[in-house]
Order: sequence, then structure tokens, then C-alpha cells
Amino acid sequence: MTRPGIVKGVVPYEGGCRFAVWAPHADEVYVVGSFNDWNKDAHPLARQPDGVWSADVPRATPGDEYRFRLIAQGQELSRIDPYARRVTTSVGNAIITPPVSRKRADAFTPVPLNEMVIYELHIGTFGKKTAQHGPGNLEGAIERLDHLAELGVNALEVMPLAEFAGGFSWGYNPAQMFAVESDYGTPRTFKDFVDEAHSRGIAVIVDVVYNHMGPSDLGLWQFDGWNENGKGGIYFYNDWRAQTPWGETRPDYGRKEVREYLRDNALMWVRDYGVDGLRWDATAYIRNAQGHDNDPESDLPDGWSLMQWINAEMRKASTTACSIAEDLLSNPFLTKAVKEGGAGFNAQWDSQFVHPLRAALCAPEDASRNIDAVRDAILHRYYLNAFERVIYTESHDEVANGKARVPEEVDPGHASSWAAKKKSALGAAIVLTAPGIPMIFQGQEFLEDDWFHDQDPLDWSKKKRFSGMFRLYQDLIALRLNQRGNTAGLCAQEVAVYHVNNEHKVLAYHRWGRGGRGDSVVVVANFSADPQQAYRLGFPSDGRWLVRFNSDSKFYDKDFGDVGPAEVIASAPFQDGLPSSGTLTVAPYSVLILSQAKE
Repeated sequence: MTRPGIVKGVVPYEGGCRFAVWAPHADEVYVVGSFNDWNKDAHPLARQPDGVWSADVPRATPGDEYRFRLIAQGQELSRIDPYARRVTTSVGNAIITPPVSRKRADAFTPVPLNEMVIYELHIGTFGKKTAQHGPGNLEGAIERLDHLAELGVNALEVMPLAEFAGGFSWGYNPAQMFAVESDYGTPRTFKDFVDEAHSRGIAVIVDVVYNHMGPSDLGLWQFDGWNENGKGGIYFYNDWRAQTPWGETRPDYGRKEVREYLRDNALMWVRDYGVDGLRWDATAYIRNAQGHDNDPESDLPDGWSLMQWINAEMRKASTTACSIAEDLLSNPFLTKAVKEGGAGFNAQWDSQFVHPLRAALCAPEDASRNIDAVRDAILHRYYLNAFERVIYTESHDEVANGKARVPEEVDPGHASSWAAKKKSALGAAIVLTAPGIPMIFQGQEFLEDDWFHDQDPLDWSKKKRFSGMFRLYQDLIALRLNQRGNTAGLCAQEVAVYHVNNEHKVLAYHRWGRGGRGDSVVVVANFSADPQQAYRLGFPSDGRWLVRFNSDSKFYDKDFGDVGPAEVIASAPFQDGLPSSGTLTVAPYSVLILSQAKE
């Protein structure tokens, strides 16, 4: 174990700093920097029995730049501090930076998962200002937080912002895992971003990458000169387990110091920056060398136990922080409790929702739309808790790498056509009324087109151009969160898809918690180009059911038809296994949301 009191990295104190670095195969270690005029020999570090080298350096102060100089097997190596909180660039120098302190004294508590609506964003494109050189940054993103508050989301997921090579990237190539990407801003700026989001009632979830590192600008590679088989050295596997789709840079999950490194990174985001959760990238490649499920020959038990350990440690650090896995293999043990052998995540991205729904939305012909598959997508869950899954039609993966935004997929080159707008709205309504944690991807709310790439900033002029679509998302989110007091069932567990008509491409489902007025919600969706007129459906009870949302309203787009009722009177006879029934008209590619008024 590391000697008590020694924290790896740099710890400023009054009059100087303590430096510590893990380099078990080094023969000598020095810290060099602006505080000693980069003198190679001025400040040697002392070796501890566990391979950690440390020293106190008077007059080293925050803002000074530094590096570690290692002598190992006759080599002289210059390395950035693996624990550096700030760097000049991914290949530059570390900067002495104390942990950020909270500016705001008021506590923030995120909403529970059943009330969470997530907005995924990429700082480099979301935070880009007009005519700004280089990528967008955290200051620009802070200026856009009012937009998210106006939209109504209450959580945002930030794509990885650990230091990566260059200035443009999705962020899934971390070079310095503890440092905030220098082109985005400073640690203080990111803390301000979190505080500003919290002040608007918005939780912050950070995307972390523990399935691989780099591979470019990777200072951890053969960090202290040692390696086996020509591979990465002390931070990495040095055998077949090193191989990932992104290079031979899988961390050694079985090595205590590497496990601590990843654990410390996760806790940094939660403790120092006050973020409300982590979303883990590609967990299938942490638990299995090939990213497979039920493949014992390639399983990585140390990766599984690492996820369990970090999730448990996170809960000790914050009782409200959530942990979300992007696994996409529908393994229910990801979200099972650690004490029951699970990995301990709160939720996971649900591939069994997004793929069937996108297929139904984007199919060129109505006959190809599989309503049975949509039903199964709505009903899917891992165990009893519907809110163990994140559901969406767009994410950074679903709108790139050969795929595009839903409107673009529907009508390539004409993403603002009637069909593209209608089907985009249809998909949004399903996402925000199905059981699960809904997530939208940046720009979806104003019909952003094309595909996502890191040098194409959001076109904010579309918010005004497609203001009706923005209102549509606002209304759906308000209904999802029961802000008008008549759709409580959308935050509850229960769902019954009670009507599936593959001939006419109509689907209806009932959402409820306690049931009854103000709680029960009926959602009717038409996945065809034909209006369904005088269409009879079952209803959970007799009486007057008011249409709370009609995606065909001209309020959302002047090209829409305003087809559909304002209310439905339900009465005998029973139908679809429900005690009442009523008739309604549903416009092409449209959704109606109905509930009964409280009396």
C-alpha cells in the first residue's frame, strides 16, 4: 500500500508543494519546473518501498509548470504527471493546480432517476461561439445553459473532457485523464460550469473512458521505461489483454496502483467538481477483452471487479451520484447490485430501445415498420425497475460513424421536409413517454440535421427557424415531468402496450403509477402515412379523456395538419382488454397523449 499521507500528484501547501509519482522501475526521479529554472538535478525525489517517489519542494506554487525526469535502465525520460489537474497541452507541461473549491454554498440534489431527462452535449460544438477560432469551450457552454433550462431538461451528460490530443475530438482518446481539456478551459472554468448548471436545477454527468487510454499523445506509455512484449508498461496489460479496438492501451485492471488511478479519477469528478454522476464508455471492453457477452475465454474478471469497486466507492463519496454504463449488450447484471454479483450501475444505455425505434422511424416504406418491435422496445427492461435504462433515438454514436440524425436518415438532404419533421416528432414523443430515462442529443430540439462531427458546431439559428419543434420538446418534457399535474404516470413504473396493429401501424400504451385521474396516461402513435379516422381503442376507464399533446398541431409546425380530437369520451363496450373504449383520429406519423382531469 502507498504510505499514509502520500497523495500521488502534486499537493500545494503554504510555502511549497509535495510531489509524488509512481515509477517502480525508475532508478532516479526528479521534478523539474519553472520553480527551479528547469534544473535537472535540483530536486530529487525519494523512493518509498511501494515504488512511489516523493519530495517536498519549497517555493513551488500554483501556476508553476513542471515535469518528472526519470532515469531508468540508462534511459532519461521526461513525463507529465499522470495526476496533473491541468496541462499546457497534451504533450506540454503539467501546471500546479490545487483542487478547485466550491464557489456556491448552497447544496444541490439531482432529481431521482424516474424524473431525470438527460441532454447529451459536446463542449467543442455546443459551446462554440460565432466566428470563434478553434473548438467551443466551457465559457461558451455556460452561456448556453439558459437554453437548457428553457428547454426543461434537468440533467446533462458532457462527452469526455479529459485532456486529449489536439483541440478537436469527441474526447474518447484521453491523454491526461485528470486534466480538463486545455482548449475547453481550466479546472476552475469546469467547476463554474457545474455550479452554473446546478443553479439552474440541472445535474451534470461526466463521460469517462476507462476501457482504453489514448492512443495518441499518451504519456503513460512505458511510463518508467519498463514493458513486456513491446507493450505499454506499468499502466497497461502487457499481453493479449492489451488489445482494444482503439489500440493496445487497455489499463491493467488487476494491478493495485492502476485500479487506484482509475478510482481516484472517478472520485475526483464527484468530490472536487461536484458532478452528479459518471457515464462509463464501452463497459463491454472493460469486462471482456473482445467486448463480448457470455464469453468466458475473453472475460476480464479484474475489469468486472473494478467496476464494482469504483461504483461502491462513488456511493460512499456521494449518496446521490449516479453511475451509467454504455454497454449495449443488454446484460442485466450491469445494473444489478454489487452484493448480488452485479456491477452496481444505476442504469445503462438501452440498445434494445434505440435500434427498433430508429428502424421504425427511418424505414422508407410503411410496410417495413415493425410495430411489434416498437412494442418490445417500449416494454424492455433489465429487471423490475424501468429506470435502469436510458432511452433515446439520437446519441453521439447513433448520429455518426456512417449514421446520421433521424431527420437526415428519414429524408437525406431534406431534413426539414414534412416527413422528416413528422417522424422526428414521433420519435421524440415515444422517447419522452416510454418507461426509462429519456435522453436527447444536442440540437435534436431544433431539428439539427446531417451527422455529428467535432468541427461542426450546432447551428443555433435553427432554434428560431424551427421554434415550433423547440416548443414540441418543451411540451413533451413538461408532460414527462408532470409539471401540469395531469400526467404523473409518465414518471411511474407501470406500462401496458395494449393495442398493436401492424396492418395500420398503430400502437397504444397505458402509463400509470397509482392509476386514475391525473395519473393514468394513454399514448396513441400512428406510424403510417394514412390518417386513422374514427379509430376505436380501449381506455382504462370511462369518462372524458383530454388530449394533452398532439404532435400534428400547427403550433409545432405550419406544415402540420392540426388533425385530431381535443378530447375522447370513453364508455362501454370494453376493448383491448380494458373496461372502456372510444374513437379518435390520429394524423399521419403522429402521437396523441391523453389523460383525465382531476375532479
